[in-house]
Amino acid sequence: MAHQVIGIGNAVMDVIAPADDESLAALGVQKGIMQLIDHDRAEALMAARNAGRHTGQHAGQHTGRDTSRLVPGGSVANTLAGIGRLGLTTAFIGRVADDDLGRAYAEATAADGTDFVNPPVGGADLPTSRSIIHVTADGERSMNTYLGISAELGEADVDPALFADGTWLFLEGYLYDKPKGKAAFLKAASACHAAGGQAGIALSDPFCVDRHRADFRRLVAGPMDYVTGNIHEWQALYQVEDLETALEMAAADCGTVICTRSGEDAILIRQGERVIAPVHRITPVDATGAGDQFAAGLIYGLATGRPLAVAGRMGCIAASEVISHLGARPERDVMALFRGEGLV
Repeated sequence: MAHQVIGIGNAVMDVIAPADDESLAALGVQKGIMQLIDHDRAEALMAARNAGRHTGQHAGQHTGRDTSRLVPGGSVANTLAGIGRLGLTTAFIGRVADDDLGRAYAEATAADGTDFVNPPVGGADLPTSRSIIHVTADGERSMNTYLGISAELGEADVDPALFADGTWLFLEGYLYDKPKGKAAFLKAASACHAAGGQAGIALSDPFCVDRHRADFRRLVAGPMDYVTGNIHEWQALYQVEDLETALEMAAADCGTVICTRSGEDAILIRQGERVIAPVHRITPVDATGAGDQFAAGLIYGLATGRPLAVAGRMGCIAASEVISHLGARPERDVMALFRGEGLV
């Protein structure tokens, strides 16, 4: 089956459960932040989840009930889910282990309409990646993420035969942390271009950019046709404080440059054309997934040949929808929202 959009990223199972402040304190979880954890810490938090320790009960009051939800996550995976719901065929290149979480991840991804092309890895040294997310009544999400096997994705996981004429490729900057991830990106971009497609990347995180600035610069100026990032990521990439200077440098390197500005209008530049995509300013219920769904709307617009301003507006509408509720994936019909704005 030909895929219109293919993404490569971390395959992270979100384990989402309600909690209160006292149970967070008992578990030693810092409220409202995302932090990376090791395998032992992940196992301890999963064991506490299974014992019912963060179902809103105080420390020591175990209900034995597990009220958590398992939701396939990861930045690019969320973007693909959004694109798929807009009607394009999507595929996800990622790694999960052949364990309970890994099988559940692959099955749920396929059920949501995205082809999970690589089967769960049997006999893997590392388990499936997971983000254990505690949600308190005030809407704060306290995320503890164990990267596990997803961060080991490499060249062997990329099958050039997946790419067809016109395929759009979207890469997750977080995976650029390891040499094997970089090699996988280059192989995928080469296969995409060989098939007449367009390759792009999300810068993902200013700290990731800081760690690999030279490599990211070469990627942006080389095989990437489009790049998305926020203010801080573009400033970090070019080591300047002035956003306009960073965007001028980016536009000199890359054909299509997109900058989101956290609730402010987005800026899009393509081969001399510069447009501003307006946002509807709303009070977010949960900001998780805003960038992921902006990318979904944007890539849908670009891949279907919409003008740059329309693609940017689609991104803003999709982001606005996802921050209006809990969770990183759309709940409303985003295509209907596009129709309501006269974009389709």
